[in-house]
Amino acid sequence: MRRPLLIACLASLPVLGLLLFLGTWQVQRMQWKNDLLARIAASEAAPAAPLREPPEMLAKVRVAGRFDHGREALLGLEVRGRVLGSHVVTPLLREGAAPILVNRGWVPLERRGPVARPEGEVTVEGWVHPGDRPGWFSATDDPAGRRFYTFDPPAIGAALGLPAVAPFGLVALGEPGFLPEPARTLPRPTNNHLGYAITWYGLALSLLGVLAAFALRRRTDPAAPPAGKEPA
Repeated sequence: MRRPLLIACLASLPVLGLLLFLGTWQVQRMQWKNDLLARIAASEAAPAAPLREPPEMLAKVRVAGRFDHGREALLGLEVRGRVLGSHVVTPLLREGAAPILVNRGWVPLERRGPVARPEGEVTVEGWVHPGDRPGWFSATDDPAGRRFYTFDPPAIGAALGLPAVAPFGLVALGEPGFLPEPARTLPRPTNNHLGYAITWYGLALSLLGVLAAFALRRRTDPAAPPAGKEPA
């Protein structure tokens, strides 16, 4: 009776250890994500801070400069309601510092109204975007047409003829009512780690339940064949 039970336990130990490790890892990820979400909420509620470099990613900041509307570009595609649109990206020229690419907001591809293009010195409030890198399934950018599908500041800046840009971008924050429509809130990553942790720990408990049932069966019926085998 003991030998089959011992074999079953030894075979299950690595699986049980892996399941417990994955569950614990998800708990740690959940705690990290909760802290991140709390910091994002605090940043959103606080006034925009002056931009400092290197900035904290996803921080709400303000920066002064002058928009270079002659180098305006479009980023991505987004449907709002039934209207297909894109995001306007404009370099913000700064005195004594590299330009910052600013996502000023969403505009419909078929323009239904004028797009605001402020002249002179402006102060932009927004959240710091660390930039992205194209993936396997990313759409191909059209540098000549100034249409981009990945927010990669160095690549976009080079395509717009800027010798150097900040390695991060800014997503403008504001209220709707004009074009482009700026973002209204900071982004919040999804937090599904509690469900994942419950899943892994639940599988670990299920495995223990299977072992307990197997041990009980061997105890009550020592002549029972090992699992998966039938008596001859």
